[in-house]
Amino acid sequence: MSDLLVIEYPTEEKAEEIRQKLLNMQNEYLIELGDAVIVTKCPEGHVRLNQLYNPVKAGAASGMFWGTLVGLLFMMPLAGAAVGAASGAISGRMTDVGINNNFMKEAGTALQSGNAALFLLIRKMTTDKVAAALAGSGGRIMRSSFDETKENSLQAAFQGLQQATSQASAPA
Repeated sequence: MSDLLVIEYPTEEKAEEIRQKLLNMQNEYLIELGDAVIVTKCPEGHVRLNQLYNPVKAGAASGMFWGTLVGLLFMMPLAGAAVGAASGAISGRMTDVGINNNFMKEAGTALQSGNAALFLLIRKMTTDKVAAALAGSGGRIMRSSFDETKENSLQAAFQGLQQATSQASAPA
């Protein structure tokens, strides 16, 4: 079973930095992600999704490949590729992999203008090591399906180093 974690950041760049850090941790087997999406609320008020996996592009590429193969049977590989790419793109558009897009857009409306949220679908996680790596990232947990102890340890890691750096930078 997977867990959902939504972390709010002041900028999209900060959310992207943390997403890259988590993807690197995935290579070290500290975390296993099912999905990692950055949701940004633009100043105009609309919500934009920045997904790792784009099903429209993947569907178009796959459709073009299979359309070309089928087109070769009928001596029309270019027509087959065009029809395959179009049908693959349409099927990719209708596919929703990972976290539900409508849920992310709805949750994104709660963001302040210009802020970003990192939506994570976590399959497995070594909580103490991930929390240590994310310490001081400045994030605020918006939603979580973790039990209270995991959620509190993550939020404490986000805030712990933040408070230490704010106290160190305060004039004496």
